[in-house]
Amino acid sequence: MISEARQQFNAVFSPAKYQEMLADIDQQLPGQLDFRVAETPIFVPALLRDKLINAGQDIINVIQQANFKALTNAAIPTAQRVPNEDEHAEFLTFDFAVCRNANTGELEPQLIEMQGFPSLYAFQSWLPEVFAAHFPIPSSVSPYLAVADNAAYHREMRRLLLADEQPENVILLELFPEKQKTRIDFFLTEKFWGIKAVCLTKIKKNGRELFYEKDDRLIKIKRIYNRIIFDELTRHENLQTEFNLTDDVDVTWVGHPNWFFRISKYTLPLIKSEFAPASFYLSELAEYPADLENYVLKPLFSFAGAGVRLHFTADDLDALPDKSNYLLQRKVNYEPVVQSPDGLVKCEIRLLYSWPATDAQPKLLTGLGRLSRGEMIGVDFNKDKDWVGGTTPLFER
Repeated sequence: MISEARQQFNAVFSPAKYQEMLADIDQQLPGQLDFRVAETPIFVPALLRDKLINAGQDIINVIQQANFKALTNAAIPTAQRVPNEDEHAEFLTFDFAVCRNANTGELEPQLIEMQGFPSLYAFQSWLPEVFAAHFPIPSSVSPYLAVADNAAYHREMRRLLLADEQPENVILLELFPEKQKTRIDFFLTEKFWGIKAVCLTKIKKNGRELFYEKDDRLIKIKRIYNRIIFDELTRHENLQTEFNLTDDVDVTWVGHPNWFFRISKYTLPLIKSEFAPASFYLSELAEYPADLENYVLKPLFSFAGAGVRLHFTADDLDALPDKSNYLLQRKVNYEPVVQSPDGLVKCEIRLLYSWPATDAQPKLLTGLGRLSRGEMIGVDFNKDKDWVGGTTPLFER
């Protein structure tokens, strides 16, 4: 989208150089990369950058409404409500499709989904340097927004994740972290901030205190950087643990689990913005839109695109067993804007914010990009294709 940067990149790109970059990643972090990294960054021009910032602020304005918790209480399943919820989410991630405004012809973001849950905060600070080691990246772009550089980013994340605690008293909590596709991010989290990934099954509980084992010692857990999603827990019915997420214990959550539900697809109908397509709770519609072909059906309580339907009829909606678990969102038209060697590719940009408990406002740190040639963004829709997958957006300074 920044033509000079794109031309410079594509002029030196070759599949062989891309393979060299992947080999470099594997050499630095053997066996850790388990998802497709795209061939290129996304070069984001200033006009689109500023619209992304404004679109994110429109969402934050809703989240900061005094009645936001009341509006989203029903989002949290009773059996999955965790005690000691804090005043605000400590992570915000907003996904936007890059589209073209039909009236102005300008590129603009359109909201797809949002999360009050962490993303690849470590990996996204590491990947830009990998690209820069193998391809020409101009100094006129940066992966960072409200922080100056990589060092400032790492300081901000250290403040968020550790606060005043020692790294060994803070854990990244996951379910079988060594098997997760995002484990490269866990590895880098430990490398950058000293926070070890610990499986839920390894947590020891003594009264209200939690511990994990390290070097044959029991270490008290004071802060939990939570990466567990209840949706995955429910798929392990016979899991044996001493600690359940819903237990009332003496820890500080860095990313309290309740915010995963509050800031989610459930929140989409509350967002009124030129950068957010119309969304409706299915159970609250007196009648369906006449142009259902222009809507997406989304389960309110799913993750990573599970259960999303692009094609359905009114009869399909009538047949749903519980309409209160779904929403309709107006489709957006992704504009293919990333020039590959053999055509244009669609993209999506995720904004990554930090919001420490002591701060009045969230801070927009960086982003995550995804390229797609399929009908939807995601692995299942982009199998056996090139110039697709996860990447980094580089914003015009």
